[in-house]
Amino acid sequence: MAPMDTHYSQICPKCKSFDVITLKLYVTVHNGERKLHRCSECETNFSETYGTPMENLKSPISKVASALKIRSEGMGLRATGRVLGSDKNTISGWEKRFADQKETLMLYAFCHQFVSLTFEGDELYTVVGKRTAPSDSVGWTAVIMERGSRFLVDQQCGKKDADLFDSVMRSVSQFIAQTQDLTFLSDGERRYGNTLFSLCAEVLKTGTCGRPPKVLPQGIRVRVKNKGDQNHKRGPKRPKYQSPQREHPDTDQNLPESEINANRTEAQNAAKRRRNSAFRRRTNTYAKSEEGLQRTLDVDLVIHNFVRPHWTTGIVPAVKLGIKKAPLRLEDILTMKKAA
Repeated sequence: MAPMDTHYSQICPKCKSFDVITLKLYVTVHNGERKLHRCSECETNFSETYGTPMENLKSPISKVASALKIRSEGMGLRATGRVLGSDKNTISGWEKRFADQKETLMLYAFCHQFVSLTFEGDELYTVVGKRTAPSDSVGWTAVIMERGSRFLVDQQCGKKDADLFDSVMRSVSQFIAQTQDLTFLSDGERRYGNTLFSLCAEVLKTGTCGRPPKVLPQGIRVRVKNKGDQNHKRGPKRPKYQSPQREHPDTDQNLPESEINANRTEAQNAAKRRRNSAFRRRTNTYAKSEEGLQRTLDVDLVIHNFVRPHWTTGIVPAVKLGIKKAPLRLEDILTMKKAA
């Protein structure tokens, strides 16, 4: 994998060498002059757009950026196509190229060191294709957000089952080695904590006889707010706030009960319903397919984390979290090399 500072550098597509020279300039129809590079080792020629979302695209980069901006404000595919004079399939193709940059940009977060992080988990729902029972629908979206910066760690759609929670909690588990103090909070959904426990639990050796218990790594806390009236249920009543799994005995347990909520993620989900047309009935259906819904979610994550200032903090979440010094423009991401 290439270092983080090489996403704008030129690398030979054949031998992966960084010993590249500029061979000449050539003129494009819509995007002005571009550079043609040559590898000094294998003498392969390639354009400066190789490995970027703009590779083999003749459309103006300003038009692609405008389409992404319009779509991120809640306009549907067909409506955006009418405004820009482009086909809806062309715009969805641009979105797919842009969404593929999610992996590259998230490397900035996964490679950064943090002192303390607080994550919130919540779900939102939309109709995908034909309307079905919510239990059978693939329109559920699990969202993980860092509380202080409003940085979206991940958001994945699918059926509300073990696979969905496993996919988003794997992203959370990548932060465990990067921080000394990690807290995960959920408003009632216990499967977040259970899945995280299954991914990163470690054996606690106490020196006593018997099988050593498994616990969460030191510094990791998971808290769930139990919702609903349980007076009618048999057996002991569950506490209102609890940890769904055993935690390390050396983990600091000082967490006020008033802080155990997912209010910030719920507010973000409300904004997502306004800004993502797949969550509002602007066409015959909300979202046409699970793949299309996930594409819009990936585009939303990239723009939310790295481009758009958050309405509460006034700062782009990636800058607030400290993984970037300045926000990115849509044009910057469209000309950024993909992760190798």
